[in-house]
Amino acid sequence: MKDQLEALVGQMVERGILFEEAVNEFEKKFIKRVLDRFNGNQSRAARLLGIHRNTLSRKIGLYKLDHRHHRRA
Repeated sequence: MKDQLEALVGQMVERGILFEEAVNEFEKKFIKRVLDRFNGNQSRAARLLGIHRNTLSRKIGLYKLDHRHHRRA
């Protein structure tokens, strides 16, 4: 995994991707994956991420993540 991450970072640097853009994209994808894992349950996702639920909710809005379709009816 470490080698894969190193290669990815190298590619991003070569392509001129800004640090903030890289961090935001990683955070967005990480949050989306955790929400998927917990079927959109923000409380459980926030706990696994180690952040407050309100922080997660704010980031969901910031990244325009559609988490509602994961919830069970």
